[in-house]
Amino acid sequence: MDLRKATLFAFTLLLAGCGVQAEPGGNLEMQVATLSGGPPIIIAHRGASGERPEHTLAAYALSIEQGADFIEPDLVLTRDGILVARHENEISETTDVADKPEFADRKMVKMIDGQRHEGWFTEDFTLAELKTLRAKERLPQLRAANAAYDGQFEVPTFEEILQLVQQQEKQGGRRIGVYPETKHPSYFASIGLPHERALLSLLAKYGLNSADDPVFIQSFEVGNLIALDKITKIRLVQLVASEAGPPDIDGQTYAAMITADGLKKIASYADGIGPSKDLVIGRNAIGQLGAPTGLVAAAHKVGLLVHPWTFRRENYFLPNDFKSGIDPREPGDLAGEVHAYVAAGVDGLFSDNPDQAVAAIKR
Repeated sequence: MDLRKATLFAFTLLLAGCGVQAEPGGNLEMQVATLSGGPPIIIAHRGASGERPEHTLAAYALSIEQGADFIEPDLVLTRDGILVARHENEISETTDVADKPEFADRKMVKMIDGQRHEGWFTEDFTLAELKTLRAKERLPQLRAANAAYDGQFEVPTFEEILQLVQQQEKQGGRRIGVYPETKHPSYFASIGLPHERALLSLLAKYGLNSADDPVFIQSFEVGNLIALDKITKIRLVQLVASEAGPPDIDGQTYAAMITADGLKKIASYADGIGPSKDLVIGRNAIGQLGAPTGLVAAAHKVGLLVHPWTFRRENYFLPNDFKSGIDPREPGDLAGEVHAYVAAGVDGLFSDNPDQAVAAIKR
């Protein structure tokens, strides 16, 4: 071994001891620690939604089987005040409601968070009525295999989800976290259907009411989280999109919320942020993954966890350097993308494909 190679070898060993990894191609990748120092958590985004219609008990059960640490239900309310899991309160994209003639007169137009929406809304149905509907795949153009399950599964209540978690914990011998999102909390409060009491009551019923329990409550709104911070010890997460701002605060932008001062304010009422993944690592002009933005370090500095969303295997969602070809439906290198974010120090991540995310973390 000549002097140059010996020096390079010694340098590589030194870097390995400092958490820097030498890539096969010779590039050096800094491995940043999570806030806890432990491995990042995997949050099953709407369950194993890459393989089953989202927000169904089947999707949640599969994600638990695949090793997810947390499952994520988006919560909306029925007319009789029951929390159910749907991506949105408008349900024509995720159920067969449009095929039900008995509900044809329920179709309407509503303004929610300043946006016009047309369709059928959970708050106009009792739970008994919603239970007559069946779930369907929301992205059939990308996930044709999932559409084979259309019509098989009910719209689950949040309590049914908590019961599933409890059953799976007993069978599997491990704790399984829940990571509910309050969808449009200001809107629901304005029509007399607030999330908070129903949500906290159910969590308490199943023994989930402390900061030590495997629970996070997340929201894109701010007021909802501030109110929750005053009445619960459960950990809270401020969701942050790459555009616009929280719908409950006029003039506030998400961009301002992730500045140093903005993160300090978030830390006064929340325990973490859930940013769009491009806020953690952006993409360059040709759609390839770039360098970390520094958001993780800034959030960790004020004690905030960072759980970016959403990691999906289809080429359509991946950076260009992780795609497997030009067909948007085909799976690309999801593990490679996950590795890049783990190296950036994220404390967890949301994935539609928890089995692959779990495997990537373990590897």
